[in-house]
Amino acid sequence: MAVIALGIDPGTASLGFGVVALEGDRLRLVDAGVVRTSAGRTDAERLADLEAALRGLVGEHRPDRIAVERLYFQRNVQTAMAVGQARGVALLVAARAALPIDEPTPNEVKQAVCGNGAADKAQVAGMVGRLLGISLAGAVDDATDALAIAIGCLYRAAAEPRTATPG
Repeated sequence: MAVIALGIDPGTASLGFGVVALEGDRLRLVDAGVVRTSAGRTDAERLADLEAALRGLVGEHRPDRIAVERLYFQRNVQTAMAVGQARGVALLVAARAALPIDEPTPNEVKQAVCGNGAADKAQVAGMVGRLLGISLAGAVDDATDALAIAIGCLYRAAAEPRTATPG
């Protein structure tokens, strides 16, 4: 039975998403892309657009888990606020869907995917492509990052101790 994770690289203007399935020990790309919002809309409208898009992704793909990258450090306060707002929307969508939520830092994602928390974007993209058996040439960074977040989420889920359920 496959376990499906939805990885989210949050942002208000551009939110990356990646949906990956783990079937046995094999990873499979399900979907990936970017949700873009219009700069001409209010912050509230943009957040509502993100919420609708994320609810749609959850409804379409029925993930078993969601991973939303945690804001680790941001020099630009405005960017940090926008990322934080988008994270809040993603966490709310996950909570309302009653899904387990992972909140890895960027370094934790890099460690999970590359074995090196200091890996650069090119190393992460290369490893994501190898793990999924696809080419990510020309892929948007936000989508590639979201795929890495989903893969790290699946690896953490696979490592969790399983408890027996009464039958």
